[in-house]
Amino acid sequence: MFNKRAKSFVTIMVVVALSALLLRLGLHRIIIYRIQQNQLLAQVNLKLFSTAVENYAKDNKNVYPVSIDLLTKRNPVYLERDYLAATSLRGYEYDCQRLDAAGYNCTASPVNCQLTGKMVYAVSTGGLIMAQSCDKK
Repeated sequence: MFNKRAKSFVTIMVVVALSALLLRLGLHRIIIYRIQQNQLLAQVNLKLFSTAVENYAKDNKNVYPVSIDLLTKRNPVYLERDYLAATSLRGYEYDCQRLDAAGYNCTASPVNCQLTGKMVYAVSTGGLIMAQSCDKK
């Protein structure tokens, strides 16, 4: 009778161990997928922002907007959303170090490096998007 209980206990422990391993692998895949989605969205948002700024400049004799309000609150609306006002969006924070009549430099940085994103994206006058590992920032 003792031997039968021992076998049942070992069987249960093996099932629990395998379940834990499968859960861990599944969670790891989900986290990687979320990071990739966050990074892709950050790139898309920076491209949208850059396109809006460049279109504004084309319509205004190559003078870039000096504030985000000129893109979101004027007619025509160049940008539907103020990415700079949001605290974070899908794990990324957006910031413009320079937004003046001569050009712009803006970044999208992960809130937690390696957890919400692995790359910092930057866009500058002309619309070129560059990427750098957030570990090097």
